[in-house]
Amino acid sequence: MRINIKSLFAVCTAVVFTGCTDLDVDIESQYTSYPTTDIAVEAKMADVYFHLRGVLGRRYMEAQTLSSDEYTAVSYGGGWYDNGAYAHPSLHNYQPEDATIDWMGELTGGITKANTVIRDLGGDEAGELIAPARAMRAFFHFIMMDCWGDAPILDHLLAEGELINRSSRGEVAHWIESELLEIIPQLTDEVSDNTYGKPNKWMAEALLVKLYINWAVYTAPSVDQYDAATAKNEKLNDCIKYCDEIIASGKFNLGSMPYAEKFGPDNGSHVEDFIYAMPYDTYTEKGMQYGRARTWKKAGDVPISYYGMALSNSAGGYMTMNPEFSKLFCLDGDIRNNSVIRGTAYVYDPDTYQPTSEVALDTNGDPIVLTQTVTLEEGSNQIELNVGDDIEGYNQGYRSVKFFVIDDDYKNGRDQSNDLPIFRYADILLTKCEAILRGGTPTNGDTSMSLFNQIREYAQAPLLTAKPTLQDLLDERGREFFDENWRRNDMIRFGTFENEYGFHRKDFPTARFEKTCRIFPLHTNVMSTNPNWKQNPGY
Repeated sequence: MRINIKSLFAVCTAVVFTGCTDLDVDIESQYTSYPTTDIAVEAKMADVYFHLRGVLGRRYMEAQTLSSDEYTAVSYGGGWYDNGAYAHPSLHNYQPEDATIDWMGELTGGITKANTVIRDLGGDEAGELIAPARAMRAFFHFIMMDCWGDAPILDHLLAEGELINRSSRGEVAHWIESELLEIIPQLTDEVSDNTYGKPNKWMAEALLVKLYINWAVYTAPSVDQYDAATAKNEKLNDCIKYCDEIIASGKFNLGSMPYAEKFGPDNGSHVEDFIYAMPYDTYTEKGMQYGRARTWKKAGDVPISYYGMALSNSAGGYMTMNPEFSKLFCLDGDIRNNSVIRGTAYVYDPDTYQPTSEVALDTNGDPIVLTQTVTLEEGSNQIELNVGDDIEGYNQGYRSVKFFVIDDDYKNGRDQSNDLPIFRYADILLTKCEAILRGGTPTNGDTSMSLFNQIREYAQAPLLTAKPTLQDLLDERGREFFDENWRRNDMIRFGTFENEYGFHRKDFPTARFEKTCRIFPLHTNVMSTNPNWKQNPGY
């Protein structure tokens, strides 16, 4: 977000990234009456808006992406195995001690901040003044429910010694719905630099759309009882209604800029596809480290990396694309193909984020040629997913350059300036398409095919000539939203999460296929501070 840094952020971004995992916390305001000037309210709200910046920039991404069919976390001679923190999600073999799932406390901490703001600004009677804090509180609950199932409904500040139990996932879904329906009329419909990265009406409606398209998942009697083949979603027409409101607003579009530019280090409020995004800057809004995980392992050790420049830092390179997922990038003319390095790597132009004709070289001066298949080193410990600590190992699997790296950012602790989209207009179009395919009532002359083809047209990919199937839609969502943390969510809804992909295979010794693995175990730290909670089934 290099061109959209706001002066307020410089004042307000001393965000505390050590969220409160212990829910038995008494928080008292230092004010008897908090000032309600625009500046005072904005300063108070900023700590809530950007609370999850660090989590979204790494750990949340790892948990979502590595448990889907997008990526496998490999190790290099055991390096980056880290006690299985990254390999476990790839195999659905999560452990309660894994660092990749140790961030529920950030969610409850963010909710506590939101509740503090709500209280200090006057409580439920404050209406429009507290609506943004309530939107963020609903968003934090949504993530917690999506990842861990049953969750506490934290709609007030806990008194000293107060313990709270987890509510069923369905109860949490209904609570989120009621919160959003109540506050949507109170939220601003402004879309500008001033509202970028903050909750407005459209952010809340997009969150409601996500809730409704997953309604059958979230309201199933238990996580393992959701069956994609037989599930009935009673909220499909409601989902379509709010998609229509966002579409009719005229405030968003797909094609104002090329696909690659939407995710580059200069993205920001000018990206008209972004409904809600988390702003990042390498100096003032740190935490975005997607490139570190996805970049070829030795990209920092060559004179010119495939990003078109020398890099001042090494890459982790521990996330390599699964061959099953990489096969999606095969459509003739599809501009999204260039966001994935397939086979021979070419040097990219750092201004256009497009490959040139110059071949990228490895540390031996040979062309970097990535293999679509990922093969473990012979004789190695299988559970470490060891591909070998050499050029052959580093070349295993295709690589993403969607969140493009530039050294001006990367040298600063590998913190990038690429803003992270959370809700996009493209997602609203494909979600309406899905709701119609699943039995919702078409509106405004839209058909599943016409909505689908809006995406294909701007991606310069072949248009459909017949109604898309659900498999067509899942594949298209993979092409459009890869690296954006929705793949796990999609796969559970479409019923493909328990499929075989990467090393998540029936013959792999530690791979798991139980439906209870659709949600994560509660981390050991959460269990130790909430003794009234029970571990999720299956863990």
